Amino acid sequence: MTKTKQQLFTDRLFENVKPIWTKIHAHPFVRGIGSGTLDKETFAYYMKQDYVFLIDYAKLFAIGSMKAEDLETMGKFAGLLHETLHTEMDLHRQYAAEFGISHVDLEQTEATPVNLAYTRYMLNVAHNGGLAELISCLLPCMWSYWEIGKDLKQQNGNTLSANPYASWIEMYASAEFGALSEWLIELLNNLTNGKTERELSILEKHFITTSRYEYLFWNMVYGKHEWPI
Repeated sequence: MTKTKQQLFTDRLFENVKPIWTKIHAHPFVRGIGSGTLDKETFAYYMKQDYVFLIDYAKLFAIGSMKAEDLETMGKFAGLLHETLHTEMDLHRQYAAEFGISHVDLEQTEATPVNLAYTRYMLNVAHNGGLAELISCLLPCMWSYWEIGKDLKQQNGNTLSANPYASWIEMYASAEFGALSEWLIELLNNLTNGKTERELSILEKHFITTSRYEYLFWNMVYGKHEWPI
């Protein structure tokens, strides 16, 4: 894909968020998934919190469909909502069952403070901003997961057959998942064409903030940080 002036904005985001994403890639939870050595109880805790997260994350696609200015974009967000609710979450339930987590366990999970703060930040921005603001909030999760998946597969490809988390790595390293990130990246670049530096800075702040929340989420599930009371 040939670079244009429009596309440089996400290049700028990628460069400025590197210190945070580098810490995410080096986090012991992420490295443990790659090596297959992560404690299964810790991964099960992650699966439950991620399930709660996905419920609110899916709402962002619904808001995106509402805020889209053309039928093609509206349909794409509606498709993402449908796939998340009827495919990804079903696969999530099936995968969770392999780790002894029932459907009831998932549904009864209470979001931790970090999880709740993260999703509420995104939903607040999505409700009060435009489509570009919404994408700048939801993109770090999808894009960083794709980068993690590719990195773990590249570094641990020869040992994946014996890795209990191989399906997780394969899913996020897949071309299909990457295509979703690339679509959002391209859409954000198109939406930011002609915006002022002040407007771009606001979008960049959202992107960096939710990237920080991504790190906090990994750290939270690794330490199983619950409500203090």
